[in-house]
Amino acid sequence: MNVFFEPEKILITTLLISCIIQTLFFILAAILKTDKFTDLTYGLTFILLSIFSILISGNFTKYKIILLFIIVIWAVRLITYLFKRILIMKKDKRFDGVRENFLKFAQFWFFQAISVWIILLPSIIILTSGNIIELTYMSLLGIIYWLIGMIFETIADIQKFCFKLNPKNKDKWISSGLWKYSRHPNYFGEILCWFGIFVYIFPNLKGIQIFSIISPLYITILLLFVSGIPILEKSYNERFKNNKEYQKYKKETSILIPLVNR
Repeated sequence: MNVFFEPEKILITTLLISCIIQTLFFILAAILKTDKFTDLTYGLTFILLSIFSILISGNFTKYKIILLFIIVIWAVRLITYLFKRILIMKKDKRFDGVRENFLKFAQFWFFQAISVWIILLPSIIILTSGNIIELTYMSLLGIIYWLIGMIFETIADIQKFCFKLNPKNKDKWISSGLWKYSRHPNYFGEILCWFGIFVYIFPNLKGIQIFSIISPLYITILLLFVSGIPILEKSYNERFKNNKEYQKYKKETSILIPLVNR
């Protein structure tokens, strides 16, 4: 293997590619003061890094093709949904007061570049590997986990999207469908997808590579404590603080894992 493709250099190269992609789209977003590139770039970076990783290995086994396929399917679904949503909504409220501040906006894009790389880390390790890797029963288990996560995430997003499009639901929260059993079923699906991918990869990780478990742990921590659930919960708590029905829904409904209402 060429020295360029040594493990350490592969990781540095893929991190740089992630940062370059985010920087290019950040410049466009900052100039145009738009939110239309944010989620589009997030999903696109997963696709480009994955394709780059498998190409430089020159090793296109069935195992790697399946891994690439499930990452691309996940990313395409996310891009399609979020881009359609932003075209309808025109802007993302998360960036109110941020997109106008160059440094704050830049910080978000840098954080996004690092996040994509960390989440994709175990996949990069396997896709760039020159070893012949065979499918195992654990690989099948990982695919099942990923598929369940994809189904949950897709259905939850569709249900919420349709709910918000209905003018009758203005100033209401969704508590039907999967949202009857979890306040954030889409995030449950997202986390399950990446744990599924790690389970798929796990048997082929060696030595220090096992620490790439940071991938599913990172996305879990991110959604539970940083940029996902806390932001939405804070928003809903402020909007519906005097609404007894919402307080009842919140008390009786699991925050993440779908459960029968208490």
